[in-house]
This record gives sequence, structure tokens and C-alpha cells, in this order.
Amino acid sequence: MSRKIEKTDAEWRAQLSPTQYEVTRKKGTERAFTGEYWNCWDKGEYRCVCCGAPLFHSEHKFDAGCGWPSFWTAAAPENVDSAEDRSHLMHRTEVLCHQCGGHLGHVFEDGPAPTGLRYCINSASIRFDPENSGSDTE
Repeated sequence: MSRKIEKTDAEWRAQLSPTQYEVTRKKGTERAFTGEYWNCWDKGEYRCVCCGAPLFHSEHKFDAGCGWPSFWTAAAPENVDSAEDRSHLMHRTEVLCHQCGGHLGHVFEDGPAPTGLRYCINSASIRFDPENSGSDTE
């Protein structure tokens, strides 16, 4: 699969925090209930921490009780890829950023209607852009 953004390992290490690097480039996972966004309910958009691609929106977020930000759909499905993950003696579906290949988390089929999906996403793999709460003045 061809990526739009490709960087060397050294470039990713220079750009990302150690936790962001471990999660997004080495397919790590943050501990449940420790990430910055697991309990964030502000309105806005979640973007890839590596490349800024829009991925999820707060209107699709729900409390799955799992300790990670959970979404029932991707806000920009064309920016989210999936791949089979058989690590840790499990069979799961990994979620990746389409533009840079960053590991985001996993998607499960135990979410709410209308999709029945639960995108379980590491806070370290996303950044939150709040909606503009004020009115624009010129």
C-alpha cells in the first residue's frame, strides 16, 4: 500500500514524543484510562498526530468503558485503513492512518448503532482540534 507521507525512523523520532513514537510507529498501546483523550467530551476533530490527517469527530465518540477514546465511525473513512493483526495471540483488526501508516488502535464489532463498530484509539496517536467556540470577527 502506497503512503502519501513517508519519513525515516530518525525523522519520526525527532517529530514525535517517545510515547507517540512507540504507539504510532512501533504499534504500541498506552495503558487504559491514562491517555489524554479517553475522557474528553469537548466538541471538535481528532487528527493523526503524525501527519494531521482528519480521522474522527467528537460527534461520533462514545463511552465504551474501555479506557481509550472510542468512536462508532471514522469522520473521514478514506483516511483510515485497516489490517489484520495477529499479535499477542489474538486476532484483531488494526486501524492505521491512510496517509502516513501510523498505528491508531483497533476496531471491534461491539459498538453502538448505527455501525456496530468501536474504533478503540490510542490518545497518543491523535491530537484534538476543538471546534471554534467563538464567533469570527473581521
